[in-house]
Amino acid sequence: MSPEQEPLILTLIKIFGALGLFIYGMKVMSEGIQKVAGDKLRSGLSKMTDTRFGGVMTGFFTTSVIQSSSATTVMIVSFVNAGLLNLKQAIGVIMGANIGTTVTALIIVLFGFKFSISSFALPLLMVAVPLFLFSKTERWKYLGEFLIGFSILFIGLGALKDLVPNDLPPETQEFIGSLGEYGFFSTVLMVIVGTIVTIVVQSSSAAMAITLTLCSKGIIPFEMAAAIVLGENIGTTVTANIAAVIGNTHAKRAARAHLIFNLMGVLWMLILFNPFLRLIDGIVQSLDLGSPFADVDSINNGLTAFHMLFNILNTLLLVWFVNFIAKVVIRIIPSNDSDDEVFKLNYISGTMVKTPSLSLQEAKMEIRQFGKVLASLSKNAKKLLLSDDRSKSQNYKSRIADLEQTTDKFEEEVSNYVIRITGEELSQKNSNEIRDILSIASEFERTGDEYLRLVKHCERLDNKKYVLNTKQKDKLEALHNLLAEAVEIVSQNLNTDNLSDVSDEAAIKKEEEINKFVIKLHKQNLKSIEAQEYSVKEGIIYKDIIASLETIGDHLLNISQSAVGKYSEEDQI
Repeated sequence: MSPEQEPLILTLIKIFGALGLFIYGMKVMSEGIQKVAGDKLRSGLSKMTDTRFGGVMTGFFTTSVIQSSSATTVMIVSFVNAGLLNLKQAIGVIMGANIGTTVTALIIVLFGFKFSISSFALPLLMVAVPLFLFSKTERWKYLGEFLIGFSILFIGLGALKDLVPNDLPPETQEFIGSLGEYGFFSTVLMVIVGTIVTIVVQSSSAAMAITLTLCSKGIIPFEMAAAIVLGENIGTTVTANIAAVIGNTHAKRAARAHLIFNLMGVLWMLILFNPFLRLIDGIVQSLDLGSPFADVDSINNGLTAFHMLFNILNTLLLVWFVNFIAKVVIRIIPSNDSDDEVFKLNYISGTMVKTPSLSLQEAKMEIRQFGKVLASLSKNAKKLLLSDDRSKSQNYKSRIADLEQTTDKFEEEVSNYVIRITGEELSQKNSNEIRDILSIASEFERTGDEYLRLVKHCERLDNKKYVLNTKQKDKLEALHNLLAEAVEIVSQNLNTDNLSDVSDEAAIKKEEEINKFVIKLHKQNLKSIEAQEYSVKEGIIYKDIIASLETIGDHLLNISQSAVGKYSEEDQI
């Protein structure tokens, strides 16, 4: 039964199924190539963006490789969120990504509409599936995954082409024709349609495939399809803005910059829309490809040329306004200085699906905050131990309790986030990184617990009306200064770009220094009790405070050693 003879609802269900196959193929293909070149892509994004044109070229090549502008822009937002790119660098990369996405449309036209899809998709699967299932080399395995996605994508596109009927009912044709009778407002309406379609399918490539299919069937004319493509440029920004919802201020700015850039491009194109279409018509005819205004078979050629030339010209024009766009988004989304010491999850974004490598990069950026939280815990603990003011002491206790809850939240969220990644197929490097991150997060949470235990010891002193004497405070201050140095070492280790480059040598030396000093303090404490400088009960609480500080030092060392893959016996069980 042909699509024209089937009930409309059944045809629509099949069309959506074919579209789902196309989107899934795009996802598999994109993830496969990211796994093959993920590390190189990340290093390229962070190293090749020093100039605005370097950023444009980086965005272009990245999107051309992974075949998904949405994946590139989400990656960009994540990198800005993680501090790997600044706002101006990100804007340049986003501009390049808009050009890179035209390569996807070109591939769809060349392979999906110029050749018989079944002639290469199924034979390609015959090679790709064994490569993915049986290859022991990760790179070949991921290449197989990419080829499987590539094949599924075009099988879905082929089904979409076959399912869309060639002849629509007369009333439907009249309705579509009537939409083009309102001049400029018809163009604006089609831009809105393109935006909505892209938002719904969450893929500009899928929206482009739908548009190309409708054009190939002669259902929509060239000028209407071109306006829809402009709307797709706006709709594709929604993915990055969704990714930025739970990101930090810088990530939100990068996502808004993407939206502003595409809106500015659509606005100037609407002004020059008809002359630009005539230019495209002339270019296509000069290549002996027919006229997209008069020849149905030429519409896809004209639409591809329109898509490519518009994005290239838009980037060449607006690349000079990077500073202006940056100023606009900074004004729209100002920084919030009141949150300077409010520690919260800033980097991991659980709503977006990413490759394991990128997800782990975000988790590692979250771990960098651990050093800041530890420094704040250390600072408040020192003030608590040395304070003689009960009201201030209460504030320090409250702050430590809040920070301890932060360590619990961080450990839970970061652990849950990386554990979710274990559902994906992981390289050995990714597996090792997950193990390191889980161990670091666990030790971080235990450190917070010990600082809270220190608060309990101070409360025991208050309840008994005991007060540490000057000699005890001096000793505790000296011990705490050693811990502060250990915290600084941990912070430096956590801020190392690659955890595998971390050295625990300095941490070990500092821990040995702390342990020697603790032994000395315990001996002095026993002598002071014997000399009746303070009571046995006071001496016990003082001893417990020293023990808690020593335990904190142990956890700090464990964090550094977890970063280099060394674990305590408890972690290895």
